[in-house]
Amino acid sequence: MKQLPIALLLATALYGTGLPAFAQLGGLQRLPNLPALPGVTSRDTSRTLRQVERNVLSPLDLQGLRLRTIDELLSRDPLRYERDPRGELILRGELSLYAPTPALLDAARAAGFTLLRERMLDALEVRVVVLRAPQGSSTAAALDSLRAMAPDAAIDFNHVYVGSGPQPASASASADGPPSVPDSAGIRIGLVDGALDTHHPALRDADIRLRRCAQAQRPSPHALAIASLLVGHAGAFHGVVPQATLFAADVGCGDSAVDAIADALGWMVLERVPVINVSLVGPPNRTLELVVAAVTRRGHLIVAAVGNDGPAAPPLYPAAYAGVVGVTAVDPSRRVLPEALQGPQVMFSAPGAQLAVAAGTREYAAARGTSYAAPVVAGLIALQLREARPDTAARTLAALARDAIDLGAPGRDTVYGFGLVGEGRRIDPLALR
Repeated sequence: MKQLPIALLLATALYGTGLPAFAQLGGLQRLPNLPALPGVTSRDTSRTLRQVERNVLSPLDLQGLRLRTIDELLSRDPLRYERDPRGELILRGELSLYAPTPALLDAARAAGFTLLRERMLDALEVRVVVLRAPQGSSTAAALDSLRAMAPDAAIDFNHVYVGSGPQPASASASADGPPSVPDSAGIRIGLVDGALDTHHPALRDADIRLRRCAQAQRPSPHALAIASLLVGHAGAFHGVVPQATLFAADVGCGDSAVDAIADALGWMVLERVPVINVSLVGPPNRTLELVVAAVTRRGHLIVAAVGNDGPAAPPLYPAAYAGVVGVTAVDPSRRVLPEALQGPQVMFSAPGAQLAVAAGTREYAAARGTSYAAPVVAGLIALQLREARPDTAARTLAALARDAIDLGAPGRDTVYGFGLVGEGRRIDPLALR
């Protein structure tokens, strides 16, 4: 019965208190110890790499990165983007609706709203609809009007979500001499991010299934780095699950807005991907919350970065939603990154500084931020969770929590969660030359 408290904590965090299956968690068998992460730097990091991080990726830079990104998008295209009343980024004139009734849509059309997009999430048996506000109405006023028509409906802005980590700092390298890695054949793992360029040597031989945009998109350095941490392998460089099949959904053509992310998650469920990495962050959104809940109820685990807005910042989403595995980042000395968010949404800590990731066309680089810690945890979970089932998902998380290195206050805390996972064999990006 010693394992019961962790299991119950995880059950509550994932699904609330209403799932009967979790009453049986106290008698579960301990799963095999989960392997540590390959492909990150050693504690004895070179002075050069530390200098790169000080100059390019300071904590203050990362704390303001999301807000600077929002400012840049607003400045670049003010006709497409605007702020909601809380200052968060939204698509101008667009409202997202989760499973709206025909009666609501008819009433909306009669009031001057127009249908922009409809995302059919067949595997979830729901649809997400995006409506355009009536001519001459502000987005906020249109939202109030629509909510007044159906107070119980899930209606919100079409928020835009951004990456929770910067472009990695350059540290040119090549790699040879691969170490042994855990067997990850047959694993299916998901990535929700921007356009992924699969031509980098680290991804050239990876098994990747892409959900591309209809129109060509500029490749995302963020997506490349995350993908390399998951399934990359080239010589001495390798990700956590290099033999896995990666299902990568490009949400960039949908501005990484709510309906695009919902569509990507629906595709993951359709493709039976049990573990889905999301290194995007943004505000709470009712439509996205319900999509996430529908996904996790089926036993899929969404692993998300908690964000880099600073320890006192409000929670960011989807990491803070119930059922999502929120991940923070630590440096090679096991200290939480000073820019990482803190709170009850933190479930695990993982290496998130001086990580070797794929960058450019052939290079490897040093990365920092909670974005890069999330795929570490996602990969470790995927090694154990081969199919989407709520009971299996709970057992996997309970095992990971028991094997975590407890940091900070004893037990689960708001800084490190259940503790550090993924520490072990490491590769310095500067050593890959």
